[in-house]
Amino acid sequence: MENLFRLVDQDQGFFQRKWTLVNGPLIVGAGPSGLATAACLREQGVPFVVLERAECIASLWQKRAYDRLKLHLPKQFCQLPKVPFPEDFPEYPTKKQFIEYLESYAKRFDINPKFNECVQSARYDETSGFWRVKTVRGSNKAEFEYICRWLVVATGENAESVVPDIDGLADFGGEIIHASEYKSGEKFKGQNVLVVGCGNSGMEVSLDLANHNASPSMVVRSSVHVLPREVLGKSTFELAVLMMKWLPLWLVDMILLILAWLVLGNIEKYGLKRPLMGPLELKNSKGKTPVLDIGALEKIKSGDIQVVPGIKRFSRGRVELVNGEKLDVDSVVLATGYRSNVPSWLQEGEFFSKNGFPKAPFPNGWKGKGGLYAVGFTRRGLSGASSDAINIAQDIGKAWKQENKQPKKRTIACHRRCISLSQF
Repeated sequence: MENLFRLVDQDQGFFQRKWTLVNGPLIVGAGPSGLATAACLREQGVPFVVLERAECIASLWQKRAYDRLKLHLPKQFCQLPKVPFPEDFPEYPTKKQFIEYLESYAKRFDINPKFNECVQSARYDETSGFWRVKTVRGSNKAEFEYICRWLVVATGENAESVVPDIDGLADFGGEIIHASEYKSGEKFKGQNVLVVGCGNSGMEVSLDLANHNASPSMVVRSSVHVLPREVLGKSTFELAVLMMKWLPLWLVDMILLILAWLVLGNIEKYGLKRPLMGPLELKNSKGKTPVLDIGALEKIKSGDIQVVPGIKRFSRGRVELVNGEKLDVDSVVLATGYRSNVPSWLQEGEFFSKNGFPKAPFPNGWKGKGGLYAVGFTRRGLSGASSDAINIAQDIGKAWKQENKQPKKRTIACHRRCISLSQF
């Protein structure tokens, strides 16, 4: 099909290098979700194009993750379709090892994304039955347009950093960074650092700061579930998955909380109040992930990490808390999470909600109408993304093979659509 458009380019020079018809689906995002979908499509024999706004695959891991990061779940729950992790990798692979795995994965399935290509908008053209995806590419921000039958949104749950609007933050005067910019606690040695947020990132950043002889204070505004990463040498997540096969959700939650109390003790006396809803029920209904403790709780118990309540306001070099306490602070790390960026570019309101997630709950949120798909929005980590990728590739593969059974009719139909599109 691209040859057809090159011919149109030669006949009508004003289209040259401005747009092309994708021979197969267009995948937006070259993170684990996009790579998994591309690999499954390759197995189906379906050609594809992958767009990536950064200059590398898995930019969240390569550019926006701290140095000490490891997978929080055992590797067997984080592998992408068709390829397990190397046997010599530890149970919880490091950031470097996970990136190596993804790069090897892309090479194995011959996935070559178009880097530095940022999608500006995507809309469905009812007349032609195609998606029209406009991008800017390279340092010169050249505009380009892709025309495709199938659009796979793989930009993920964590495309943009969330920076809260806190009173007085602009007047603070010290260093303020988001956790996505944090690499190591080494540069903060000897400083009083306020970590805003108590999720997995907030806990791990606080632990890293304490290990580098900084003095972290972690802001805990709301309730949080903290579970041991392992119980008697067995992954807590693995135990939960096993129990879910036989027991109802509420009972699994009860058992997990009993195990957490036995291993970690009563954490509420350290300022960590548990939610009324169980950890798995909260994850499924609200998407809020429980914290898997890897050492931060011991630092909290020893006083190396201070737990403080919510923030009232900042002033120069200080923060006032909601309980009236004031702290001298040198630097601030905002471990305030991420969000989807889909609403900023996808012109569609039926499949995706305003928060950038599919409206249909798991496991039905992977397919929309008109050839629109979503991968990696399940709030179930890499295993959820893999499940989506397999379903999407099978669905597109079926349609692709059906169309290619009658190549002559398909060529005529595409030619008619090309004429319609060429009039824009």
